[in-house]
Amino acid sequence: MNKDYLKDISEIRSIMEKSSRFISLSGLSGVLAGIYALIAAAVAYRIAYTSEQLVYDQLVVRDARGNAALLIGIALATLLLTVLTGIYLTKRKAEKHGVKSWDETAKRMLINLMIPLVTGGILVVIFYQYGLIALIAPTTLIFYGLGLINASHYTYRDIRFLGISEVILGLIASAVIGYGLLIWAIGFGVLHIIYGASMYFKYER
Repeated sequence: MNKDYLKDISEIRSIMEKSSRFISLSGLSGVLAGIYALIAAAVAYRIAYTSEQLVYDQLVVRDARGNAALLIGIALATLLLTVLTGIYLTKRKAEKHGVKSWDETAKRMLINLMIPLVTGGILVVIFYQYGLIALIAPTTLIFYGLGLINASHYTYRDIRFLGISEVILGLIASAVIGYGLLIWAIGFGVLHIIYGASMYFKYER
C-alpha cells in the first residue's frame, strides 16, 4: 500500500511539474545554436580584425562601424537561424511526448526572457550610436544571461546555470576590452554546445 501511495504522489508531482514548467525545449537546438554562433564569430573575426597588425599582443580592430551593416546582417541571420531551429526542434519534441509546444507557461517564459533581451538590445543601439563598439559584446552576454535566469523559473532549472555563466563572461569581457569577440564566441558558442549536449543526454535520451 505504501508503495502505491508513494507512486501516486510521484505521478502527481510529475504532472504538476509538467504543467508549471515548459519542458519541450530541445537540447539539440542548443547545440546547433552554439555551432551557428561559432561560425558567425569566425566570419565576424575575419571582417573586424586583421592579424597583420599587433599592438601589445592584442589584435587591432578595423573600422567596425564601416562594416556595421555586414556585421549586423550576420548577427540577424544567426539569430533567425537559431530561432527557426529552436521552434522546429521544440515542436518536434513536444509532438513526440504528446504535450503542447505553446501554452501559458511557454508565454510566461518567453516574456521573462524577452524583457532583459529587449532592454539589452536598446542599450546596444545606444552604445553603437556613441561609438562604444567594445561594450556591445559584453552587453549582449550580460543581458542574455539575465534573460535566461528569468526564464529558468518557467523551464528547466539547468538554464539558470547557463545564464549565470553568460553574465560572468559578460563581466569579464567588459574588463578585458579587446577580447570581446572571443569571449562572445565562448558564451554563445561553446557554452551553448556544452549546455545543449548536457540537456539532450539528461532529458532526451
